[in-house]
Amino acid sequence: MSRKTLISVVGQTALGKTKLAITLARHFNTEILSADSRQFYKEISIGTAVPSQEELASAPHHFIQHKNIFEDYSVGDFERDGLSLLDDLFKDKDIVVLVGGSGLYVDAVTRGLDDLPEVSSEVRDVLNKRLKNEGIEVLQDELKEKDSLHYDSIDLNNPHRLIRALEVCIGTGKPYSSFLNKKKKTRHFKTITVGLRAEREIVYDRINERVDKMMNEGLLNEAKGLYSHKNLNALQTVGYKELFKHFDGEWELDYAISEIKKNTRRFAKRQMTWFKKNEDTVWVNYQYDFDQILDGLKNQPSG
Repeated sequence: MSRKTLISVVGQTALGKTKLAITLARHFNTEILSADSRQFYKEISIGTAVPSQEELASAPHHFIQHKNIFEDYSVGDFERDGLSLLDDLFKDKDIVVLVGGSGLYVDAVTRGLDDLPEVSSEVRDVLNKRLKNEGIEVLQDELKEKDSLHYDSIDLNNPHRLIRALEVCIGTGKPYSSFLNKKKKTRHFKTITVGLRAEREIVYDRINERVDKMMNEGLLNEAKGLYSHKNLNALQTVGYKELFKHFDGEWELDYAISEIKKNTRRFAKRQMTWFKKNEDTVWVNYQYDFDQILDGLKNQPSG
């Protein structure tokens, strides 16, 4: 690894990306950038599996709970801030670690965002009204019809991303996915991507165990404290929106918990769909041998 190198650790939720990132950071005496968009916010820690205080103390972390839920923080903002931080870190470090399960945010730093066409704000206004009056499921069905490829890869329960995709489909008459991955922007560092994977049954079991652990650690009370702000974009995420329905009286608690598990499994499936698009990823079993990972990194082209 003769160039400045970013080691990007990706993979499905609950497979141990944080642990691997910390091990890498400690081995290379470097720092970690989090590309998990759910972990940006101070108020949501249990339901987003924020690294523990012990983990945070094991290696310097950036972009963990650095915003509050009332702040707008886009993927474009993250790309700008992440690249700026990397410029600073690479002055003293030859290697930096990026970790996260939010594929769009990982790609923003490693590859750059796609140039999307401008669409009339009227289209967005209409979609927002439909979201309010008809519900998110109707918009999900429309995206499936207009762009099944993108439907399979995004967080369908994130209304901001759902509407962004639909407004491009409607405004241009072309699938949103047709505008993606057109060109890779130049980066002044090399990226090596290491992906953790496991059999589907193992992923699902680990997800179920993690949700149970979150509930035992106080996720219900955390969500209850945020209930009055349930319409904020930052809270339109798995683990909170299901419990909000419980507080609304729509769902029994046991059912809400089962929905968290189901929606997290769906999210994990979309994560793998997204990350598999990168043909350069070095995939390893989640029960990896760290020395083998180091050997794999050494054998990557210096490029």
